[in-house]
Amino acid sequence: MTARDHLHAAFHDPRAPAYRVVESIVWTLIFLSIAVLIAEPFFPEGSKGDLVLRRVDRVLLWLFAIEVSTRILTYRPPVLQVFTKPPLGRLRTEIFGRIRFALTPMMLIDIVTVLALVPALRGLRALRLLRLLRTRKFFRYANPFRGLMHAFEEDRLLFTFAFSVLGVETILGGLSLFLVERFSNPEIRTLGDGLWWALVTITTVGFGDITPATTLGRVIGGVMMVGGLFTLALFAGVIGHSLLHAVLSIREEQFRMSGYVNHIVVCGYELGSGMLLDVLSKEIDFEEQRVVLFGPYERPRQLAPEFMWVQGDPTKESELAKARIAYSSTVIVTGSRRVKPQQADATTILTVFTIRSAMTKNLAAEQRKKPVRIIAEVLDSENVQHARTAGSDEVIETRRVGYSLLAHTVVYPGVADATSRMVFAGNQNLYVGPLPKDMTAPATFDEVSRQVHASTGCLVIGVRDPDSGKEEINPGGDLLVMPGTELLYLSSKPHLASA
Repeated sequence: MTARDHLHAAFHDPRAPAYRVVESIVWTLIFLSIAVLIAEPFFPEGSKGDLVLRRVDRVLLWLFAIEVSTRILTYRPPVLQVFTKPPLGRLRTEIFGRIRFALTPMMLIDIVTVLALVPALRGLRALRLLRLLRTRKFFRYANPFRGLMHAFEEDRLLFTFAFSVLGVETILGGLSLFLVERFSNPEIRTLGDGLWWALVTITTVGFGDITPATTLGRVIGGVMMVGGLFTLALFAGVIGHSLLHAVLSIREEQFRMSGYVNHIVVCGYELGSGMLLDVLSKEIDFEEQRVVLFGPYERPRQLAPEFMWVQGDPTKESELAKARIAYSSTVIVTGSRRVKPQQADATTILTVFTIRSAMTKNLAAEQRKKPVRIIAEVLDSENVQHARTAGSDEVIETRRVGYSLLAHTVVYPGVADATSRMVFAGNQNLYVGPLPKDMTAPATFDEVSRQVHASTGCLVIGVRDPDSGKEEINPGGDLLVMPGTELLYLSSKPHLASA
C-alpha cells in the first residue's frame, strides 16, 4: 500500500485500525476544544490565562484544519472505482468529487469550525459544538442527526431548487428596490442594503430597519411579501417531505433507551389485526402492562395513541432490540392477511426462530426468571409443527378453529353461540391455574373438582402438565392429580392465581 492508501484508510475506512486511532485523536481534540471554549469566559480579556487559552485554541484550530484538509484530499470519488477514465477526465472527476464531498453537511460543519482561524470570524468558535453530531454510539439504530444529514444529501435537488427560488427572489427584489430608491431613500445606500431588505421581507421577518419610501418601492415590497408566502410554503413542503422519517426515528430510539419491562410485543401487526387489540383490552389493563406493536410499516393513523409503535423487521436479529423483546413478558406473532397463508406462515416461523435465536445470545435473556413466552398465529394447519419446532410456546390455528366451529355447529346447533360466548372475556371463559395452596396432593380428579367448585365456583374440566404442556380434557374421575399440576377450568374470571 502507498502512503496515500494508508491515509485514505485512516480517514475513510472504519474497518482499518488506523481509522479508530484517528477518530480517537479527533474526539480528544473536540473535547479539549470545548473545554477551552467553556473555560475562556472565566479569565479577563488580556490576562495571562486568557492569552494561554487563546494560544491553545489556535493550535487546536490548526490541527482541525489539518485534519479537515487531509480528509478532503484523501477522499476518493466512488465513480473512479467503477470506471476507467483518461488522465484529464480522472483529474476533473477527482476535483469535482472532492468539492461535492466538502459540501456535504457533515464536512461543512467541520469547515465552518476551522473558519474561526480568521480573526474576524473568531465568533464562530461556538459552532465547533456541532462536531458532536459525529457521534454514532448514542443512537444505535437511527441517529436522528445523521438522518437529517442524509435527508439533505438525498434530497439535495429539492433543497437546491428551494434555495435557488429564494436566491432569485432576493436578488431581483433587492436589486429592484436599490435601483428605484437609491437616490430617494437614505436607508438604501448600497446594493447590499437592498439585498438585506429583500431577504428580511421575503422571509416575513420584517426588522423594520429599512422601509420603502416611494410608491413603486412599496409595490415591490408588496410583491416580495406575497412571494415570501409562497416561498415559505415551498420550504415547508420540501422539509416536511425530506425530514419526516429522520425525525420519527427518534421514537424508536426513545423506546430502545426506555425502561419498558414486562410488556407485550405484537409482531407483524397490520390494520387487519385491529380486533386483537380490542380483545386484549378486555383481558389486560394497558396501564399496568403496555403493548408494543412491532412491524415493518409506518404507524397506522387509526392506531390509538396509548399503543407504542416501533417500525422494524422482526425477522432480523439486529432489529429485535428496538422493541426490547428480551425484556418483554410475551410476544404475539400474527399472520399477515396481505399474502397467501403459506407465505404468511413462513414469515411467522422465521420470526419465531429469529426471536429464539436472539434470546440465546442476549445477556438480559439469560438473567430472566422465566423465558419470553411466544404465541404464534398459524393460518395453515400443515405449519403448526414447524412453528412449535421454531420455538413457539403456543400455536393458534385461527382458520382451522373457525372452520371447525362452523362445521360442528351444522351438526349440533347452538354450539357456535355457546363457544363464542365462552371465549369472550367476562363470560364463562377458559383459564389455566395452579392447584389451590390449601389443597393436598396427590388427589383424584373428582376430589379436586369438588373442592375447587365448592370454594370458588369454578368448573374444572381438565389438567395440564406445565413442563411438557400435555393436557387431558375431561379425564377419568380416578385420575391422580400430582403436585405442580395445572388445572383447566371455566369461570367468569381467573379465580386461581396465575402460574
